[in-house]
This record gives sequence, C-alpha cells and structure tokens, in this order.
Amino acid sequence: MAVRTLLLGTNELDRAAALLRAGQCVAFPTETVYGLGASALNPQAVEGIFAAKGRPQDNPLIVHCASQEQAAELVTDIPEEAAALMKAFWPGPLTLVLPKGPQVPDVVSAGLDTLAVRIPSHPVALRLIELAGPLAAPSANLSGRPSPTKAEHVMTDLDGRIAAVVDGGETGWGVESTVVDCVSRPFRLLRPGGVTLEELNTVCQVVVDPGVYGELNQGEKPRSPGMKYRHYAPNAQVFLVAGDRAEECIKELAEEHQRRGCKVGVMVPTEHASRYSGITVLPMGSTANLQEISASIYRLLREADELRIDVLLVEGISEEGLGMAIMNRLRRAAGERIIFA
Repeated sequence: MAVRTLLLGTNELDRAAALLRAGQCVAFPTETVYGLGASALNPQAVEGIFAAKGRPQDNPLIVHCASQEQAAELVTDIPEEAAALMKAFWPGPLTLVLPKGPQVPDVVSAGLDTLAVRIPSHPVALRLIELAGPLAAPSANLSGRPSPTKAEHVMTDLDGRIAAVVDGGETGWGVESTVVDCVSRPFRLLRPGGVTLEELNTVCQVVVDPGVYGELNQGEKPRSPGMKYRHYAPNAQVFLVAGDRAEECIKELAEEHQRRGCKVGVMVPTEHASRYSGITVLPMGSTANLQEISASIYRLLREADELRIDVLLVEGISEEGLGMAIMNRLRRAAGERIIFA
C-alpha cells in the first residue's frame, strides 16, 4: 500500500531538502507550474521521476539551478549568445539547451549529449535548490495530464507516488518555460513559453523549430519536453477551433455532440463567453491580457474533468507574443483534433 504524500508548507523547506538529498521525489512551486524534483546527479532518484509520472524514458528533463555558476558546472560550453540570454532572462521562465557535462547522468537527458537548464524565479524553488542542489524537474503531473498550477493538482495526480509536495500557492505564468536550443546555429525555439520569441530576438537570433508544431521526423528524439507526446490533456475530447468562422463552427460542433448525448463545454476568451448559451462555458481570460489566459488554461482543463465534460471545444487565439505558447499547449491537448474554420 502506497504511503500518502506529505503536504509541506513553505516554512518546511529544510525537511523537503532532506528528502531530496535522500533520493526522494518532491514537488515544488515554480513561477511557471509545479515541478517534480529529484537530485539531478543521482540517477536512481531521477528514475523515480519517470516511475511516478509514467513518463516515457526518451523524454528529457530540465535541470533547475539556483545560480549561473551552478548551471555552468553541469555543461561544457556556454556560447556568448547563450550567456546574453541568461543575463537578460534569468532567473525566469527560460530554459537553455547546452552541451551536457560528463557528471550529469544520461537518464536526465534521455541519452542526448545536451542538457536543458534553467534558473526559476520563484523564491521557494530557489531556496529549495540552494538547500538540496540542482534538481531535475518536469511538471508534477501524471504524464499527458494538464500541468499543475496548484498543490492540490499535484496531490490529485501523484498522492502516494512521491514523498512530498511543497504548497506555495498558485503559480503565476501557468505555462512551462520557453526552451531554446543553444547548440544549433542559429539558436532554435523548441518550446514556446513565458519568454516570447519576440523578446528572445531582441537579444540574439532565434528561429522556430518545426517540432514546435509537432513535426518531428520519424525516429527523431525530442530535444525538449513537450515536443513529441500528446500533453496537457484532460479526459474530455478536446477540439481546438481557429479561424474567422471559429464561433460558428464551435456552435455547430456543440449541437452535433449534444445530439449524441455528450456533455459539451466551451473554453473561450472571456469577452466571447456571452455568445454561447445552453453549453457549459469556461472563460479563459481576456485576449487583452494573455498572461491571464496562460495562467488559467491548465486549471480549466482540469475543471473540465471535474465537471465531467465529454467534449471540450476551445476557441483559438492569435499566436503573437505569449499566444504562441498558449496555442502550442492547446494543440498538444487536442492532439489531432484541430479545426481551421
């Protein structure tokens, strides 16, 4: 019988760090989502992350550090442009892929010769890493499920599977960090996130990798989390609808699925919520405030499950700025069910 997971307060970081140093897995808040941490230099501890999440072994992890000096000890080279990105955006929601140092276990990087590293800006995460050392940490959810933005989300998915969760309240960004491949030339955006493509290009040239849109070649290994597998998905069937006729199409799809006896929900910008009647509406925030939308989408995907929604119809938004990260997560949640109307 599984031992129940400890729910720790932010005043109990010494206890959480002791569990991590002992090879246990502990979830903790970052400014993006909750991460599931294990000592990055302990391969057995890192294996525990994959076991707890049910995560595929070829999906690399991000190592969270407390300082640039700590990150530099884990890699063999930091190009000048990568150092400029660190200066501009660390601590913060930016992950850089760099050549991996020999002391980092291969299980962390899924056998790749590169390592994804970042410095979170959340004070609880930083203090925990200072106490426990660098932490390999994907999102603290069952593989494929929406990422957790509250401690209770972690407990829903992982209670009894991990040692503890540090409850630091709701996270801010709500989508994971931006990931940039700093080994390729020019640098490549592997996963959009809290730092936008436009912001990156004020520092150095960064181009969008085709894998952002799910176009990995057959047999190609993902170089970043979030590139290969269906992610962020609730139990409901998710349809992402974009284009000038999105509203009309959503209403038609809603009627069609309701006739089949399905409970239908729609997830739309708040300013469009009043346009839908006879359907469960999940307002995701205003398009005038994309951070509000990014902070809400995972919570709403989980809420759809709580409401026992069978079919969730999501209205797409512009991909400018933070919209690229939001649409990336919604495409992953929908899988193949993407409609351009």
